[in-house]
Amino acid sequence: MRILIYSYNYYPEPIGIAPLMTELAEGLVARGHEVRVVTGMPNYPQRQIYPGYQGKMYCTEERNGVVIQRSSVWIRPQPGLLSRMLLDGSFVLTSLLQALRGWQPDVILLTVPPLPIAVPATLLGWFYSCPVVLNLQDILPEAAVHVGLIKNKQAIRVFEALEKFAYRTAHTISVITEGFTDNLVGKGVAIEKIRCIPNWVDVKFIRPLSKADNPFRQIHNLQDKFVVMYSGNIALTQGLKTVIEAAAQIRHIPEVVFVIVGEAKALDDLWQVCVEHQVENVLLLPFQPREKLPEMLAAADVGLVMQKKNVIGFNMPSKIQVLLSSGRPIIASVPSTGTAANAIRQSGGGVVVEPECPDRLAEAILDLHSHPAKVEAIGEQGRRYAMLHYSAEQALNRYEKLFYEVTATSGVRQRYRPRFRQRIPFQTPYLLINSLRRFYKSKASLG
Repeated sequence: MRILIYSYNYYPEPIGIAPLMTELAEGLVARGHEVRVVTGMPNYPQRQIYPGYQGKMYCTEERNGVVIQRSSVWIRPQPGLLSRMLLDGSFVLTSLLQALRGWQPDVILLTVPPLPIAVPATLLGWFYSCPVVLNLQDILPEAAVHVGLIKNKQAIRVFEALEKFAYRTAHTISVITEGFTDNLVGKGVAIEKIRCIPNWVDVKFIRPLSKADNPFRQIHNLQDKFVVMYSGNIALTQGLKTVIEAAAQIRHIPEVVFVIVGEAKALDDLWQVCVEHQVENVLLLPFQPREKLPEMLAAADVGLVMQKKNVIGFNMPSKIQVLLSSGRPIIASVPSTGTAANAIRQSGGGVVVEPECPDRLAEAILDLHSHPAKVEAIGEQGRRYAMLHYSAEQALNRYEKLFYEVTATSGVRQRYRPRFRQRIPFQTPYLLINSLRRFYKSKASLG
């Protein structure tokens, strides 16, 4: 098949959806399919265009058989709501032109968020007369409204309209948890339209490694330490202040050390919290190169998953699969009834504690510190579960099967091709401009 992946994030971005889409695209190529990826200039998590891509409007490159078509985006280091809308709008416009340059796909895989790119992906589906599979990584705007990221009523209405548009126009929706399925069905999406394919991890790359000769431990003087590690995004939903407060409660035990790895600007804010609590058992480090990720994770005795109390229940951090695959036990400070808590309990690879409660977090850490055999057993169970349920090979099988299914059953190509040959030269610009006009008509009220 010829598969077009429409994803804002892609290699060389090291975290989030980028590694997953990179592994999926390259895995499909290895199975004999043709894949091209429409994406933005790499900028995450620093929110700055990477060196080598700055000043470019478009560029096309090839990596491991995948054709990568990049387009310029309007980016700011600390985006607010309006800045984020301009970022999404710039990608909508520039990426559509890039997507039209290349062979005709048999199927389009669209990853959301960002939500506005459902507009150009839908237009491409009509243009190419092929089905669009919507890969839902988060449910917007509901998740953002729940934690207070979006408060403007007009903006909420615009995003809700976009959400309905995306669900209605997609041929099939792939979700990462059953919690997403329940949410969509409650909004009127037909259950037959939804497929649950969990996010995955490369279990050959992320694997248990020895701590005895671990380079990460040696470089950062962590030998003979009990390392509690958080690595990943640091934003409103994570609540990393709880980690600092738990570290303050354990500072009397010198062998317990906390390591937080994240984006440099977010670490500056955490440093101020460390100063306020007078803790010296917390090590703040910037993101490491992706090739160093296995040894960094292996340097930990315990991996942390952090969420605030107000995080919506269906949220599922992709770091859970990664930590399970690393063979290290998880302590999850997450809502007890949410998808993340359920996944960790089901895996047997970690323990769940009350979110935003440093006392409970500290107790869980001390319990594992005092029981090395328990640490080893939980880590081994998590690794087994990841290999059985979250391997990249299984995800490839599921997506490949889904793509064959939708191309065989959609009937889109035969039904629309003749009519669109006549209408596309005039209709496509009108549809795009009209959709963007409706989406941004309330922009003036968002300041």
